[in-house]
Amino acid sequence: MTDDAVPDLRASDADRERVAEVLRDALAEGRLDMGEFEERLEATYQARTYGELTPITRDLPAGGAAAPAPVSFSKAPVEQGGWAARIVGGEASSTGGFAVLSGFERRGRWTVPKRFNCFAFMGGGEIDLREANFADREVEINCVAVMGGVQVIVPPGVEVVVRGIGVMGGFEHPRDDGPPDPGAPRVVVGGFAFWGGVGVERKVTRAERQRLREQRRQERLERREARHELQRARREERRRDR
Repeated sequence: MTDDAVPDLRASDADRERVAEVLRDALAEGRLDMGEFEERLEATYQARTYGELTPITRDLPAGGAAAPAPVSFSKAPVEQGGWAARIVGGEASSTGGFAVLSGFERRGRWTVPKRFNCFAFMGGGEIDLREANFADREVEINCVAVMGGVQVIVPPGVEVVVRGIGVMGGFEHPRDDGPPDPGAPRVVVGGFAFWGGVGVERKVTRAERQRLREQRRQERLERREARHELQRARREERRRDR
């Protein structure tokens, strides 16, 4: 994909808010009159792509800074403390799981071995890799599910390959599978399911969900404040016209 495709990319609320901030500054400095400000602000909040946002501030001194930054289609190398720090080698903290008419789970901070074997008969298991370390850059999770099920949870950015065989059962691939992060581990899920299933899904951690929720809340507050500011500016203009 080339940079020519950037104008067609969808803009975020944060992108629109950056443009709105430049418009508010331009109004305060006298670069825009109230009519121009209202027209451009309305266009900003209606914009859906970068191509629609860019012209709004093109003739303003801060226009270059306000327009959404070019999108990079190649991810930067993971810094120390990222995936490189989670591929630790050495001994695994658990090498398998076993459930007969019961269940097992592996979650939290644990080290995934090069090969993790699990078995579920009329029971279930959960293997959560979101906060796990990895003994190797490629790990294999081998699942046998007979009239039972195993759920594998992976974080975004991890490459997943599903190779299992199902007989009156199945192996579910993760949805919304985007490109893997540079340096991220590779997880191969294989095995056999008979009258049972093995599911793989992507989830963020609870901490990340909370961060995203707080970010959305802050963006809603900023949009509300922008609307209130626009209303105050309109009232002030009407008072001056009397």
